[in-house]
Amino acid sequence: MSIEAQYGQALDRFVVRDWHGVVDRLRCMPERATFTSTDGIEIVYWAWGEPGDSPPVLLHHGFVAHARANWEAPGVVEELVRAGRRVIAPDARGHGESGKPHDQSFYGEQRMAGDLATLVDRLAVAEIDLVGYSMGAVVSLLFAVDDARVRRLAVGGVGSGIVECGGVDRRALSNESIIEALSVDDPQRLESEGARAFRTLADALGSDREAMVAQASSIYRGEIALGRIAAPTLVLAGDEDPLAIRPQVLAQALPDARLQLLEGDHMRALIDPRFASSIVSFLA
Repeated sequence: MSIEAQYGQALDRFVVRDWHGVVDRLRCMPERATFTSTDGIEIVYWAWGEPGDSPPVLLHHGFVAHARANWEAPGVVEELVRAGRRVIAPDARGHGESGKPHDQSFYGEQRMAGDLATLVDRLAVAEIDLVGYSMGAVVSLLFAVDDARVRRLAVGGVGSGIVECGGVDRRALSNESIIEALSVDDPQRLESEGARAFRTLADALGSDREAMVAQASSIYRGEIALGRIAAPTLVLAGDEDPLAIRPQVLAQALPDARLQLLEGDHMRALIDPRFASSIVSFLA
C-alpha cells in the first residue's frame, strides 16, 4: 500500500470515528471578536483565558480545519489556559467563521501572515508566542521571518518539505489531487485516498469548498528565509506523518530549534498527549 493510501485511510478513520468525538468536547465558550484585513476580509478570532504577565499565545490552524477544531478539541487551549496563558486563535480567511471569498487572489499563506500582523497590531502587545500547525505552520514561519514580536515559536505537522519544497510538503499528496477532491460532486469516485480524506474532513466541518479550492490554488511555493527567524522554535511532527517527513531537516535549518517527535500521522499527532504538553512547557 502506498504512503498516500495509508495516510488516506488513517485520516478517513480519524474523521469518521475520532474527529466528531473530540469536536463534541468543545465545552468552554470562548470570546468572539472580529477585525478587517488590509484587503477587506472579515477575520473572526477567538480568545480564552485572562491576560497575565506572559505574552498571549496565538494559534494558527491548518488547512480545511478552523481554530476551535484544531486547538480546542485536542485540549491545547485547555492546557494553555490552565497554565495561566491568554490564548487567541483566528479562523483563517476562507475557514471557520471568517470571510470566504472565492477569488484565489485573496488567498495564500503570505496573505494569512499579513492577517496575523493585523491581529497583533490590534492586540497592541509587544510580544507574542506563536503556534501553527500544517498550513498554519507555514503561515507562522513566514510571519516570524519578518516580525520581531515573536518571542517563541512552535510549528507542527511539517518537516523537510519546508526546506525542500518551500511550504507544505506536496510529495506524498499532490496539491492537484486535493483541488480535484474538493471540486468533484462524488468524492467516492476519487482515486487518491489521501485527497478523498481531506474532502471527508471538509464535509464533516461544513467547509466552503470553493474557498478551500481558492486557498489550495494559492499555496506558498517559495523559499522561506528560516535563517532570519530569531525566536527559539519547537518543531513537532508525528512519526508516521507523510506530510512531515524528516522533521530534523527543518529543525537543523532553524537557528535555534528543538524537535519533539509524536506518535501518529498528520491527524493523530494532534491527539498525542505530548502535543499539548510539549507546547505548554516550551512556551512557559
